[in-house]
Amino acid sequence: MTETETIAYDVVVLGAGPVGENVADRTRAAGLSTAIVESELVGGECSYWACMPSKALLRPVIARADARRLPGLSQAVRGPLDATAVLARRDEYTAHWHDDGQVRWLDSIGADLHRGHGRLAGPRTVTVDGPDGTRRTLTARHAVAVCTGTRARLPELPGLDAVKPWTSREATSSEQVPGRLIIVGGGVVATEMATVYQALGAQVTVLVRGKGLLPRMEPFAGELVADALTEAGADIRTGTAVESVARENGTVVAVTGNGDRVEADEILFATGRAPHTDDIGLETVGLEPGSWLPVDDSLRVLGSTWLYACGDVNHRALLTHQGKYQARIAGDTIGARAAGVPLLETDPWGAHAATADHHAVPQVVFTDPEAAAVGLSLAEAEQAGHRVRAVDVELSSVAGAGLYGDGYRGRARMVVDLDAETLRGVTFVGPGIGELLHSASVAVAGQVPISRLWHAVPSYPTISEVWLRLLEAYRG
Repeated sequence: MTETETIAYDVVVLGAGPVGENVADRTRAAGLSTAIVESELVGGECSYWACMPSKALLRPVIARADARRLPGLSQAVRGPLDATAVLARRDEYTAHWHDDGQVRWLDSIGADLHRGHGRLAGPRTVTVDGPDGTRRTLTARHAVAVCTGTRARLPELPGLDAVKPWTSREATSSEQVPGRLIIVGGGVVATEMATVYQALGAQVTVLVRGKGLLPRMEPFAGELVADALTEAGADIRTGTAVESVARENGTVVAVTGNGDRVEADEILFATGRAPHTDDIGLETVGLEPGSWLPVDDSLRVLGSTWLYACGDVNHRALLTHQGKYQARIAGDTIGARAAGVPLLETDPWGAHAATADHHAVPQVVFTDPEAAAVGLSLAEAEQAGHRVRAVDVELSSVAGAGLYGDGYRGRARMVVDLDAETLRGVTFVGPGIGELLHSASVAVAGQVPISRLWHAVPSYPTISEVWLRLLEAYRG
């Protein structure tokens, strides 16, 4: 490795995914010189192997499902999806795995991109091993922000390496649709990819170790999604652990805990994420390689005065939009501290506190039906010691749902804090409800009193009228 120059910056950011980009954007807005280091593609996991390609794949699936619910249109969409066209549109949304556009955006904000593998080399110091064999040293006057995200976590199973399993990356970037696909897991990646590949013509078998799908949401969310996947032709097996895998004459064979052999052309493991921190030099600053990085609400790593961690690596909320939110908080905080602001706004909901991580994390699962939630589930609220009441409404009772599509099935729940008379959490499940979630996020984050929500009149006839039904059910 050839040593080159040392360059000083105000801020150095490790990782140029959406989170790192947002840190750089805010520190540049504060007038701080900023370097950003990336070993793969600028834009990160979300742009090329997660959010964007998965939603590009899902959109035609959901559009066809919606069309099939409408007389006068349903017969026109009875045929199969054009898988080649769906995959081609996905490729457009990943920019064919080229990052030129994102690099131009970094240039536009004045951040310096350093390509290569970045590692901490002591306090406020990062070395970058470039693809050309050179090593560059970057120093940070004020802060280093770790935004390196996560990687797929694979279980230790006999035969796994030889099988060459899919992870979320292969599932979202595959150039063809397998005839048969085993999906191991029951979370967001598992359910969304089951939705995609079943609709594109694969025979999908989902093996879930736990009791049901989407275990982090209200139980009815996973139940409704499982019912729909089963009706679409997928085989959902809960309480099923995979004990071993093998590839026999090109066919994947998964053996379950009860001895069943499940065969497929490919197998996707959607079994969680691990922090991408194993080779970034954490040991040089007294931290454990491969560990999550705990932070305070200003996103500063506990025990440090200069190291920040935003996004998945801090394990607060493994969602792109939440990581970007943290990045904005961290960037503004770094800027304020660099400017010598004597008193930061670190109280809950202050400008320098990522309070939403604790109370108002929103998520949409883009299955059919969609599942969306913000805040606490009923079980989480009760476990936290809050005195709460759950209010449920069938979405079919709302005129807008019936107009959306015949046979509409869905449910809404709000979890009411009985002492404060505000909302602790809201969950929607049903076709087309993803865009409804932000209203719930505003209500939960804003701690809007039930008495005031009563005056937020939903337009008729929209699915949003479910808010009125929920409030009526609560008031009695």
